[in-house]
Amino acid sequence: MLIMCYGGGTNSTAILVQLKNLGVRPDVITFADTGAERPKTYAHIKLMSEWCVKNGFPEITTVTQVKADGSANHLYEACIEKNALPSLAYGFKSCSQKHKIFPQDKFYNNLPSAIAEWKAGNKIKKIIGYDCGESHRIKEYVNAKYEIWYPLVEWGWHREDCVNAIVREGLPKPNKSACFFCPSTKIEEIKELYDTEPELIAKAIFMEDNAELTQVKGLGRNYSWRSVIDYYQRQSDMFKHSPEISCDCFE
Repeated sequence: MLIMCYGGGTNSTAILVQLKNLGVRPDVITFADTGAERPKTYAHIKLMSEWCVKNGFPEITTVTQVKADGSANHLYEACIEKNALPSLAYGFKSCSQKHKIFPQDKFYNNLPSAIAEWKAGNKIKKIIGYDCGESHRIKEYVNAKYEIWYPLVEWGWHREDCVNAIVREGLPKPNKSACFFCPSTKIEEIKELYDTEPELIAKAIFMEDNAELTQVKGLGRNYSWRSVIDYYQRQSDMFKHSPEISCDCFE
């Protein structure tokens, strides 16, 4: 049995494309929804799910973390309720564990076909999308349930190879898949989010303002996103109101 945890980004999309080219069919494909992906990512998930069905793959199954009453436990709302930021802002990675890894593990633990494989003494082959530039992230470990497969590393693919495979397939290059308020967001990406999706940057800054912080300054850990946007706005205003100055150059 072959399963794939689809992240919605470049690497995982390239893997699906190459699996189709090789005639290898995953049995199950899952996407863990934190409730906080950018709209373009959700649109890409829908596009790829339709592409999968068209090419004889199973559709992408969306799973999410749930509360005790069975309702969705999305990361943004959980942070607001706790007056906190995602754990990564404090130097931990439990947000990925709780809202990405755990929901998919729970799904497979209750999947009849997976249960049957384990009862038969078999391991399930799980695809992880690290490319050759990320091979340092690979950790060798023994798992009673899963055999981990890193196809991009096996194929010798780097990020550029992934992009090329997606383009050849005629698919759009996906955006970076991450929560819109992810603390690992680069400053230039914060500015880009402000320019293109101001409603999301407003929600991220509200999260910062709502959080009870003592050891960190904000989503950037040692700086707040509010400070980045305030500085960016001042720069924009400065150039917006600067008078035009003619030069003496000849055309």
